[in-house]
Amino acid sequence: MAFLSGGVSFERFRVSGKVPKKFGNDQIEILQNNAIGKIDTSSEENIHVGFLAGAHLLDTQFDLDKNIIGDALQCAIRIDTNQVPSAMKKAWMQMELLAATAESRTGRPTKAQRQEAKDAVEHRAAVEASSGKYHRMKQFPILWDYSKEIFYFGGTSESAIGHCADLLAKAFDVELERMSAGSVALAWAADSKSRSLLESSSPAAFLQDHEGSEYAWLNSDGANYDFLGNEFLMWLWWTLENETDTLELEDGSSVAVMLAKTLSLECPTGAFGKETITSESPVKLPEACHAIRSGKIPRKSGMILNRFGQQFELVLQAESFGVSGAKLQKDEDAEGQVGLESRIEAIRTLSETIDLMFHLFCKRRLAKSWSGELDKIRRWLSSDQKQKRKPAA
Repeated sequence: MAFLSGGVSFERFRVSGKVPKKFGNDQIEILQNNAIGKIDTSSEENIHVGFLAGAHLLDTQFDLDKNIIGDALQCAIRIDTNQVPSAMKKAWMQMELLAATAESRTGRPTKAQRQEAKDAVEHRAAVEASSGKYHRMKQFPILWDYSKEIFYFGGTSESAIGHCADLLAKAFDVELERMSAGSVALAWAADSKSRSLLESSSPAAFLQDHEGSEYAWLNSDGANYDFLGNEFLMWLWWTLENETDTLELEDGSSVAVMLAKTLSLECPTGAFGKETITSESPVKLPEACHAIRSGKIPRKSGMILNRFGQQFELVLQAESFGVSGAKLQKDEDAEGQVGLESRIEAIRTLSETIDLMFHLFCKRRLAKSWSGELDKIRRWLSSDQKQKRKPAA
């Protein structure tokens, strides 16, 4: 039950489709009917996917008290694979061809010999797979927050996310949409009637002698605004260094922010590589300053947030808005079911805090004053020494 104890890592998705009005016995029954081992999925690829109750790798005992906590449903999915590694098949193929051409003058296999070798490898792979030698099981925690219409997937594997989405579509008739930086920006822009401003935006040129360009790591097909996640981390870095370490959010609350522990940067064109810096305060190190002044852009940053008296320590991935290693402050007075609900509320608060911080950036990014703010960031990047932070108002 990874979402209910210890550190948490997740990517977020919006849920659409036949979303239930509330979680109850009907959803428990769906989980039971689609538990691992009860349904066939991707059998041709020897991949099987199903739900777990969440306590351990073999737990299929679902019940209301364990799997439904307030407005949230928590459990896990398990992905079973039984595939011979491609490297092993390749080795077997080479061995078969070597044996087939041992007495050949040319040493080259004929078309018939290649087919025989292929058939032999496929037969051997089937025998090896049936023995269970290559059977692997892996579980991923999931949390479906009905009140916020957000689905949390406890992993970053694209194939695992795809299998999870397929299982949810089959079992619950719902679809998932990743809440990446671009997706969150689009939702905010629609609510704030700024969609046209967002659609006309393009990556900013943070250095005076550089032109803005598409980032090498982003899919350029269609409208992709995930670059705003990278710009958000750059803007946040500049704001903390030069303006204030406390952000006033649109809901009237405030959050104290510190960039800490780890920082990953990469050249947007791919020409000058990438760099990862680990330190209590990596943004204070000369190599971090040199990296951004040479054109590298933040792709991942550790941070400590304090809002509503709760402290969160996490690593945020700029484009996907994936969170890893998040430490949640425990409510010492909450026990049992109340403690579990408090834990889920802390995850909600963390998720909301990240979005509100990003909304603040988006508001400033799409404002007419952005060009002036961008000039300030450029001067900061080109200066020999960092400007002193101004006192908070």
